[in-house]
Amino acid sequence: MLYQYLNGANWRHIYIVGDLHGCHALLDRQLLAARFDPQEDLLISVGDLIDRGPDSLGCLRLLAEPWFRSVRGNHEEMALNALQQNETLLWKMNGGDWFWRLNAEQRDEAQRALIQCQTLPLILHISLEERTVVVAHADYPAAHYAYEQPVNEYDVVWGRERIHRLQRGQGEIITGADDFYFGHTPLDQPLSGWNQHFIDTGAVFGNQLTLIKIQ
Repeated sequence: MLYQYLNGANWRHIYIVGDLHGCHALLDRQLLAARFDPQEDLLISVGDLIDRGPDSLGCLRLLAEPWFRSVRGNHEEMALNALQQNETLLWKMNGGDWFWRLNAEQRDEAQRALIQCQTLPLILHISLEERTVVVAHADYPAAHYAYEQPVNEYDVVWGRERIHRLQRGQGEIITGADDFYFGHTPLDQPLSGWNQHFIDTGAVFGNQLTLIKIQ
């Protein structure tokens, strides 16, 4: 699935969280501090739930929660390639070795959850009262946003050209939506420019986990 539509009116508060990479306990602390209510609120992830951190399986279990949504990140893509095409080397090199350390029962659970990641959208469209927010893992590779328009899917999940330009002080607004939230590239602090926000603050490397309230 390329796009998925969410109507913000269905929730009291909506939060977006940066790349989790197995940092489940960090997320729990952030949600507690924000007084997140799973009955009324929604949490959206920019992808990369797994790898490198202490609890990838715990983060995968979030996919079963009714208060959680995620786009697919490049680490989920690497895991799917490993499981379906036996291309394990790239995943293992990028933190996927946790999977082989699980016991048989846990590995079955993890494998089912990872296969479910095939159904995750690459782009989430969130319709709020007065604005439209778009979430993707790495980039929205077009100058203008339109719901369900085709874009280069590899760049949505892997692209770094836009953030590298932003780091050099170059860029422009993506028309067609109000705000775009991305992860993928670890930063010391969230980076915003024009209407784009990069919120992977490298929690798995000892930095803060970024949680943004958009409603």
